[in-house]
Amino acid sequence: MQGRGAHPWGEKRGPGAKQRGRPGLAIDRRRGGCPGPGQRGHPAVREARVGRLLGRVAVITGGSRGFGLAVARAFVREGARVVLASRSAETLQRVVEQLGGPETALGVRCDVAQREQVEALLEVALSTFGRLDLWVNNAGVSSPYGGTAHVPVADGERMIHTNILGVYYGAVAALRHFLGQGRGKLLNIAGRGTRGPVPMLNLYGASKAWVRSFTLALAREYRQSGVGVFLLNPGMMLTEMLLDTPVVAGFEGPLQGYGRILCLWAQPPEIPAERAVFLASSATDGRTGLEVRVMTPGFMLRQTVRNFWRCFVRRHLPTVQLRRVLPEFEAPR
Repeated sequence: MQGRGAHPWGEKRGPGAKQRGRPGLAIDRRRGGCPGPGQRGHPAVREARVGRLLGRVAVITGGSRGFGLAVARAFVREGARVVLASRSAETLQRVVEQLGGPETALGVRCDVAQREQVEALLEVALSTFGRLDLWVNNAGVSSPYGGTAHVPVADGERMIHTNILGVYYGAVAALRHFLGQGRGKLLNIAGRGTRGPVPMLNLYGASKAWVRSFTLALAREYRQSGVGVFLLNPGMMLTEMLLDTPVVAGFEGPLQGYGRILCLWAQPPEIPAERAVFLASSATDGRTGLEVRVMTPGFMLRQTVRNFWRCFVRRHLPTVQLRRVLPEFEAPR
């Protein structure tokens, strides 16, 4: 049984959060707190036909694949128009067509590690759709699995520039616009590392710990502004980032059972994308500092029970590609 004030999605109340009733997404506790695609008759599916984000415009960085694409699809389904940022122009063109064409989606080639490109992204969104209501800082990369001293410095720098500077540049650009108009919602995407150190993925974990601290501090700084600042930790998802894992040569051993872990606990990105819709919707109007975590202990227990037979008996495991990265440093480990 959940304690008083607990939220079934594992939400934590941050600064400025108010305890009040929530219109919006109905919760199916039997299915991990989120209606899945195709659950006809479910209250949340009926509500989706109305369009919880109707008329709103959202920028989504890293929106051409993985979780960012899942969020884009969910936003469009709910009536929003989306501006997707990615470094791949070819991929963006294909995704925009999938989302309904230029009336619904716009693809902008953008490297979030470059401040000028992020600021230009904001201007393109405004000039194309005439408004901006939502900004999702989703773009991120992982560093190779391995000891910190053995990870190539170039890989570490790329991860830091994308995961930290990219979030910083996007947050500043979005907040300056939102504060000027007195409304808007900024959603930063967290990940593994927000609840403690992550050995062998130290740089990635530290970057996500920074994102959490940065986001919750922003919420406190602007709690009276009318702008919502939120943190979403989607948990382990079956995306390219997990299925195609770089690993420093010599550190492959602990990853031999990685497929079983993914089989047990990883989920399609469409499930946590529903949490992004909730945070972007009117259900969170007047609130800020909310932290939503998908992989709660209860969720992990349900996933283990649900998937145990498939993963350990039938051995239907996802295929994980380990890409060996040569270390820059050789020493006893």
